[in-house]
Amino acid sequence: MTYARPYKRTDRVSFQIQQILGEITTKHIDISHLGFITITRVEISPDMRHSKVFYSVINNKMPEDTINRELNKLSKAFRKYLGHEIRMKNTPEIKFYQDEDIKHEEHMLEVMKDLNTGKS
Repeated sequence: MTYARPYKRTDRVSFQIQQILGEITTKHIDISHLGFITITRVEISPDMRHSKVFYSVINNKMPEDTINRELNKLSKAFRKYLGHEIRMKNTPEIKFYQDEDIKHEEHMLEVMKDLNTGKS
C-alpha cells in the first residue's frame, strides 16, 4: 500500500518560502518605505530553481511599477536570507509580481455593490 501525500512537494516548499519571506521582511529587509506589502502566494517551478512571489500593497507610497522594480532589485538579498533559512540543495531565484487577483476581487465586489444599490 502506498501512501499518497495530500500536497505536492512544490506546494509545501512554496508555502514554506512564503512564510520565510514574510519573516525576512520583518527582521532583515526594511521595505516599509514602499507601503504595507504582504506576500500573498509563491509559485515554484517543478525543478525548484525559480520562484514567482506575488504580493499585494496597501497604502502605496510609490507607483506600482516602482514598487515592483524596487522589490526585484532586492531579490538577491531576499534570496541570501532565504538560503540561510530553508534547507534545500539550491535556493530558488526570486522574481516579484504584483498580485492582480486582489485587484480583480476588489473590482468584482464594487460591481456587486453597485448592483445591490441599483446603479448600472
